[in-house]
Amino acid sequence: MKNSFMDRLGIRWMILGLIGLGLAACERPPMESQQLGYRGTGTVEINNPRLQQAVLAANKAPEPLPAVSSEGPKASEVYKNVQVLGDLSVGEFTRLMAAITQWVSPEQGCVYCHANNNFESDDLYTKLVARRMLQMTVHINSTWKSHVADTGVTCYTCHRGQPVPAYLWYEQPAPKQGGAMGWRNAQNTPATGVGLTSLPYDPFKMYFLDKESIRIQSTKALPSGEDRALRTVESLQHTESNYALMMHFAGSLGVNCTYCHNSQNFASWSGSRPQRVTAWHGIQMLRDLNLSYFDPLKPTYPASDLGPLGDAPKANCATCHQGVYKPLAGASMLKAHPELAAAPAK
Repeated sequence: MKNSFMDRLGIRWMILGLIGLGLAACERPPMESQQLGYRGTGTVEINNPRLQQAVLAANKAPEPLPAVSSEGPKASEVYKNVQVLGDLSVGEFTRLMAAITQWVSPEQGCVYCHANNNFESDDLYTKLVARRMLQMTVHINSTWKSHVADTGVTCYTCHRGQPVPAYLWYEQPAPKQGGAMGWRNAQNTPATGVGLTSLPYDPFKMYFLDKESIRIQSTKALPSGEDRALRTVESLQHTESNYALMMHFAGSLGVNCTYCHNSQNFASWSGSRPQRVTAWHGIQMLRDLNLSYFDPLKPTYPASDLGPLGDAPKANCATCHQGVYKPLAGASMLKAHPELAAAPAK
């Protein structure tokens, strides 16, 4: 009798332990919901205000440096080897360099990019990368308003006081095939970039470097070979990669699917929120940046800064957003640095 009671007690504790283990993966209340569209349209955002406070605290923009006069000689007339924004006054140029030091290398200082006592030298690869990134920043602010609007970006948007942004990506080696796992399709290797799911862990090359279409639903049930060539149908593998990308969107922006989509019909554009169009432009922007700016820098980097396949670091949604649907919670640092919004010289 005693053994039977102890057995039942042990089972109860085991059940309670399993319940506790299951609940450990859930978010602790309180939870808040916000209706983002007409009621009944499946556009409700679910957030945890307790977790949001920490994310917002990490996305606070720094105070700008005091403004300076645009009068006086141009930077290109005073300093040597100024290839970007040399039309700024010496005061404006010096202020921007001081701000970039705070944004990118506050501990290392100017010598992170510049050779000591020889600032015009291009000997350090970090200066070559910084120059190209500065050109890219101006390009984003002047060319991609369809995504960044007038809020724009600065070096701090990605760097947050670190020489290397916290969120970059490299191409990943193909997983080993065969064995008990069979053909894995780059799955079952949980990665933070796709929400620790068992979805393909490297969707970024397909969509942020290559021009793979983002579409899940097929238009035909029994496709022919021609249909597959025209992409009027979607394979299971392609669908899995699409979902991996969507998980990346959700995690990077700190939102759920209904931030862009109407859950009654995910594929419908007419029922979607305007944010879906903004996200579409963001995908095109990332392809442009990775192909035009990040990937071509490969010869500039030392081998230690390249990925496992020898490629240069590249950007995805998390690089700028870092957990909020608007980088830095929508704060515009560009207002204090309008020189970074100027159209690039032809």
